[in-house]
Amino acid sequence: MKNLINSLEHLKRNLDVFACPRCRADIVLAGGSIRCTGCGASFREDEGIPLMFVPNKWDGKEDVTEIIKAFYEKTPFPNYESFETAADLIVKAERSQFVRMLNEQIPFGVRMLEVGCGTGQMTNYLGIANRSLFGADMCLNSLKLATEFKVRNNLERVGFYQMNLFRPIFKDESFHLVISNGVLHHTSRPQEGFLSIARLVKKGGYILIGLYHKWGRLITNVRQKIFTVSGDRFRFLDPRLRDERIGEIKKSTWFRDQYKNPHESKHAIGEILGWFDRAGFDFVYGIPNPKVGTAFSPDDKIFSIYKSGTKLDHFLVELMMVFQSSREGGFFVMIGKRR
Repeated sequence: MKNLINSLEHLKRNLDVFACPRCRADIVLAGGSIRCTGCGASFREDEGIPLMFVPNKWDGKEDVTEIIKAFYEKTPFPNYESFETAADLIVKAERSQFVRMLNEQIPFGVRMLEVGCGTGQMTNYLGIANRSLFGADMCLNSLKLATEFKVRNNLERVGFYQMNLFRPIFKDESFHLVISNGVLHHTSRPQEGFLSIARLVKKGGYILIGLYHKWGRLITNVRQKIFTVSGDRFRFLDPRLRDERIGEIKKSTWFRDQYKNPHESKHAIGEILGWFDRAGFDFVYGIPNPKVGTAFSPDDKIFSIYKSGTKLDHFLVELMMVFQSSREGGFFVMIGKRR
């Protein structure tokens, strides 16, 4: 990528937020290589992408990291259609009311991190505006697609990095907002993963996580079984696969991600509120909102504090998710603010 913007330039401009994933010491750029000033570890780059993934050291513990990494190296998700430009990405991203609200309500000039960015569509989209964006993922093939799009569309404030979320490459309290959407439920230790990335948020900053819900996922799990026993017939049962606005590449990657993924966990509202409290975060906003009677609206201020509801509220909201979350794969989103 000669004479093109790449992540090493992005890294050079933002060295102050980086830390060695092995020992947490500062890193430096020396002669085009990335080196730790503490333990002396060095890290390569590939097409401008710093390769700073360090494996977990969980002796005697089940770890699905390499299994999931291999799955997404083969099937990067979500994929780009070959013709997409920045304008195309804006149009497609803003079909989601929530994504449009994110872009409208995240201030300009902030420093943001997306953990598990995949092919970087959210990172690239939010980086079109005047913000400093970091996308981190463990899958190099996904990051190459993300970087290719970034370079082609001259998104100078965006950088992509290969990273293990359990061994971050960033210093604590470096970001105004950390997003991890649809990632933690594909790890062996979702709560530990959350605590690992939560420490990267500045005091007064925000974290946004999206997870599979234990009840909202029921219909998708039924489809999984139908596809398995039928040899992947009856794909019309998934509303996304019937949507003519979605290209065949994206339909294929959606199908594999939703129905062929080798590992997933499912979670509940009360559980995530517990995660927030243990990490020093207050609940701010959720989709669906965990308080009964607080319906989603395009006018919502998603970084203002809403009530988190009672256990009875949670039960009733989660019961409704069985019937209302089918299209998004049983997904729910929660936002917290660091105290």
